[in-house]
Amino acid sequence: MSGLVLGLGDLSASMLPQVGGKAANLGELLAAGLPVPDGFCLTTEAYVQAVEPLGLGEVHIALQDTPADDLESLAGLAARARSLITSAELPTAIAGEILTAYRALDGVPVAVRSSATAEDLPFASFAGQQDTYLNVIDAVALLDAVRKCWASLWTDRAVAYRASRNIDPATVALAVVVQRMVNAEAAGVMFTANPVTGRRREAVIDASPGLGEAVVSGAVNPDHFVVDTGSGAILQRRLGDKRTAVRPLSGGGTEFVEQSADGQACLTDAQIRELAALGSKAEAHYGAPQDTEWALDGAGKVWLTQSRPITTLYPLPEKALLAEKNRERRSPKGELRVYLCFSLAQGLTRPLTPMGLAALRQVGSSVAAAAGFDVPDPRSGPPPYVEAGQRIFIDLTAAARSTVGRRIIPNVFDVMEARSAKVLRSVFDDPRLSITRRTPWDLLRHVVPIAARARVPEAAVRALLRPEAALKRLNRFTTEFNATLELPRGASPRARLDHAEGILSRVFPNLPAVLPLAGLGFAMLSLAGKLLGAGKLFGSGSGDDAAGEGSAGAKRNIDLQPVLRGLPNNVTTEMDLELWRVATEIKSDAEAVAVLTGNHPTVLAQRFAAGDLPAAAQTGLAEFLARYGHRAVAEIDVGMPRWRDDPTHILGVLANYLRLEDPERAPDRQFSKAATEADAQIERLVAEATARGRLRGMAARAALRRARLFAGLRELPKFQIVLALAEVRKQLAEVGTVLAEQERIARAEDIFFLDFAEASRALDGADMQDLVAQRQGAYYLELERRHIPRMLLSDGTEPETLLTAVGSADAGALSGSPASAGTVTAPARVILDPVGAHLEPGEILVAPSTDPGWTPLFLTAGGLVMEMGGPNSHGAVVAREYGIPAVVGVADATSLLRTGQEVTVDGGAGTVVPGA
Repeated sequence: MSGLVLGLGDLSASMLPQVGGKAANLGELLAAGLPVPDGFCLTTEAYVQAVEPLGLGEVHIALQDTPADDLESLAGLAARARSLITSAELPTAIAGEILTAYRALDGVPVAVRSSATAEDLPFASFAGQQDTYLNVIDAVALLDAVRKCWASLWTDRAVAYRASRNIDPATVALAVVVQRMVNAEAAGVMFTANPVTGRRREAVIDASPGLGEAVVSGAVNPDHFVVDTGSGAILQRRLGDKRTAVRPLSGGGTEFVEQSADGQACLTDAQIRELAALGSKAEAHYGAPQDTEWALDGAGKVWLTQSRPITTLYPLPEKALLAEKNRERRSPKGELRVYLCFSLAQGLTRPLTPMGLAALRQVGSSVAAAAGFDVPDPRSGPPPYVEAGQRIFIDLTAAARSTVGRRIIPNVFDVMEARSAKVLRSVFDDPRLSITRRTPWDLLRHVVPIAARARVPEAAVRALLRPEAALKRLNRFTTEFNATLELPRGASPRARLDHAEGILSRVFPNLPAVLPLAGLGFAMLSLAGKLLGAGKLFGSGSGDDAAGEGSAGAKRNIDLQPVLRGLPNNVTTEMDLELWRVATEIKSDAEAVAVLTGNHPTVLAQRFAAGDLPAAAQTGLAEFLARYGHRAVAEIDVGMPRWRDDPTHILGVLANYLRLEDPERAPDRQFSKAATEADAQIERLVAEATARGRLRGMAARAALRRARLFAGLRELPKFQIVLALAEVRKQLAEVGTVLAEQERIARAEDIFFLDFAEASRALDGADMQDLVAQRQGAYYLELERRHIPRMLLSDGTEPETLLTAVGSADAGALSGSPASAGTVTAPARVILDPVGAHLEPGEILVAPSTDPGWTPLFLTAGGLVMEMGGPNSHGAVVAREYGIPAVVGVADATSLLRTGQEVTVDGGAGTVVPGA
């Protein structure tokens, strides 16, 4: 065949630009020896030659100039492109080559399918955006189908999809696949991994009589089978009514035919297993789970008609992939591993940069080494550390198989991230995770030496007896540690790189000096609860122990919550209130108010960098950044700009603050009011305890006072870590500047797409520009992922998908964990990224999760709803301090709620009730 028309057997994955994703995948299936109907491919070069004289270039330019959210204009341009293509005849030479290849198929009915250069790829699901024509039976119809396939490159949906992903319209082209039609007795789709649960080695098959279009289009309720591909066992069998079938017409084309349900499966067990085995072969060839289409002909032969990667599966950690391969070689019954997403536990949904991951591997190694674990290579991280989807996961298998681990870890997550606690407890029921360690010795031999070296018992006793002295000692320690972070001026790039790496190895020893006091604060609150007869401090994750319902202990829980409001010694609320102070000073300057509320935050950031903001704003922001500029959204990633690097987010928050007109809602007034109410609540609780005994009253007062004094320190460990990470970023940025000047990388910030070893090689002269470009492409694609599993098993299963939804007292209500008592009804504001976000005073903030970088938004929020988190997560702590009703751990809240929708948040019951 010519260069414009190629046989399917001549195609491979390397030919994607010439033949598109669908055709390249069919060629790969043939190369793997799998059954694929014969056919040919009209290459993208044919498309380019055919449309070149039609004037599409003008449409390309117009599309590039049209914003992705201007759907009406995009649709108009798409219609223009389609019209240009469908109204033109195919060039004679191209039409001749098509018909020559068609005659080689003996003129049999064919399927004509689009094959775009940007579809059926591992990183983007374009499936179904271009057209397919079935049962094409003559030359005229074939040429018409080719022309329609080309035009389908410019459907409204395809154009909008590409615009949303910044794909240059001039770079896309379309190939066309022409294949011998399979006169199917049954057909459908097959996933070689379970797309709902994520479990690998589990094929999911949907099947229906006739052509597969009925299943693909959703026109039929098909038979559904789930097969364990390791054993061949059919795990699930659900028969559909199959009342509609797609059949070929004698004159070409297809028709939908109504048929009666016969209660019979359209595939035998042997055919189901044969299909699953074919799927496994396709997956093995590609090295990744596949989404396939198949057809069973009248002779009982199974054909594969399409195969593409399943783009919705969350990637497995490399260690899990290796374990699965070992299981295949040895036995399907290997050890199951349990991975917890540490990134989500830190309120981080986005991927981490390569240098951000490298930094946290070093920190993790220092933690493991301090605990006495063997860490062969600190740059690779400790043994429990794994990465998947450019996010951090922790291997909890050892803890899950230990009686102590099962007792401690879920209880920790009850207050940190309650939904994860529930998922983890469900995992414990898996028989593959039977308990193998029944004594606490392993835990003690790693924890006790750390506590002894840090003098934790001594610190706890000192804090109990002399709390103010303990705070002074802590302040002195953090000041001395912070001084060691700085590097003398004039250091060489190599010295800066070594210093940055050295800081990471010294971060952990700072924590044992800080954590005991914060832990003591919550221990004192728990003691006060016991003295007062309270039950579980924050209620259950499902809201079952809500205030006003159930035991008196539940009421005591709500009685204790005000004690944690307006806490002293909380660096996060101190930061937020300092930013509010800046806003109040700006309010007295009319020009500054007009500038901040009348310009986009990105413009304001540019003016601040140029020193061009009004004096009140310029000076106030500079002073704030001098103290808190090391913080950021997603701040555990050293690759993320700090506020001092880019204050866009802070300027947006200041603009939100300036819109607050009700003086009673002023955050500083709210904070003072909360502190006063906390003191009054302590007096009431102490009086109740005293009525039951004088000593009980004295003990309750001491416990509650120390709870208020120390609980706010819960934010300090991360504050100190982030301070150290900011210094690491500063040193790396200096190294990046040198590498950019030497052209080892294109821009100084590109250093954050390397790790420490690669940065060192760059200083030695290695060119890293290609590696950086590859890493950036992968990173920006991963940024588009919305669903991140809280927990992942090594077989790919996401345990959360196996949990049944939690019921609610109110129809349509969403349930989560009570985090801050109170009820509010107000419009919701769904915010996925706080940078530049607009939040009107009193609106309910709905977010996937929050870290301290989000909390300045809380000051004017009327309520808080988070998909992640527990009663003691960052968002919950700050919400309580400001008296904002909050519910956390609400699954899929950002998808189920919409901006502007009236929502009622009951922070005591843990429910969110959306309005109409």
